[in-house]
Amino acid sequence: MSRLGKTPIPLPKGVEIKASKNGQIDIKGKNGSLQLLLPPGLSLKIEDSMALLERAEEKGPSNAVYGLYRALLKNHIIGVSEGYEVRLSMVGVGYRANVQGQKLDLQVGFSHPTAVPIPKNVQVLVDKGVLIIIKGPDKNEIGRFAAAVRAVKPPEPYKGKGIRYENEYVRKKEGKAAKGKA
Repeated sequence: MSRLGKTPIPLPKGVEIKASKNGQIDIKGKNGSLQLLLPPGLSLKIEDSMALLERAEEKGPSNAVYGLYRALLKNHIIGVSEGYEVRLSMVGVGYRANVQGQKLDLQVGFSHPTAVPIPKNVQVLVDKGVLIIIKGPDKNEIGRFAAAVRAVKPPEPYKGKGIRYENEYVRKKEGKAAKGKA
């Protein structure tokens, strides 16, 4: 049984939630709007600016996803009110990024151009050519896009060159020239 699923979610000012009979939840705030589809057996109750998920029965499939959907609902509420942000940094000589329309152009040492399409609800800013800031209301979509950008050139363990999360630690290995000396 999920203890976290029972706790109500406080609704910040400016956030509107509408629940329909078929389990569709529409969440609107200053950063946009998101939708969440609840599985059968779960329902949303709103009272005193608090949102609470309720189960139809204590056991069964709705109990297995009770805490998950509470966390998804909370992430959507935070996303439309405050928003989420992921920062990526590029390490390497000549590495730079550029936003061109709805594509993120990355120059990371390849002979071919590398462009990553930017999803609709995601904003991408490039600071000083090497810091990529990804913002938006949907935490899942931002995380997936950041992982797709990082996958273009992940940091390598010998020199640390590549695209990494801002606070990511890359453990470096010794090269074979250092091992041969004894």
